[in-house]
Amino acid sequence: MKTIYLAGGCFWGMEKVLKIVPGVVSTTVGYANGHTEAPTYEQVKTDTTGFRETVKTEYDENKVSLKQLLDIYFLCIDPTVYNQQGHDIGSQYQTGVYYDNEEDGELIRRVFEERKSIYPVFAPEADPLRNFYDAEEYHQDYLDKNPHGYCHITNAEMNAVKQYIADNQL
Repeated sequence: MKTIYLAGGCFWGMEKVLKIVPGVVSTTVGYANGHTEAPTYEQVKTDTTGFRETVKTEYDENKVSLKQLLDIYFLCIDPTVYNQQGHDIGSQYQTGVYYDNEEDGELIRRVFEERKSIYPVFAPEADPLRNFYDAEEYHQDYLDKNPHGYCHITNAEMNAVKQYIADNQL
């Protein structure tokens, strides 16, 4: 098992996407790379903690690779904006990929360099994981519990993910 931390705007939608990817074993939404201890959602949304809404993603690398997860990630985010995805605005919605080993960091930086050549502005962060705190229970599996809840990831993006999964025989 391997773990990667993906911040793609509101963690509800990013978690929903990752849960359909074959090889993803578990997801936990939470807060990554901030500067306070054990933040709450109420604190994170004040724009003062430095935390990003993030999905801790545990996956079987024999079924899905980190490169494939990054491809899926980029199908779901707008990499040209800082501190925003869709209608969600604030530093907690900053996009980023956080890793807990340098081998993953090297791959992430290579992929980001390739992606930077595509866009006039490239906003996602690629940093080592400094900390991660689980979000409150009501945020876990939110869109499973609330199927009509808000999600910034569009149907077109979700369909692109499903097509990627089919095309890559995941």
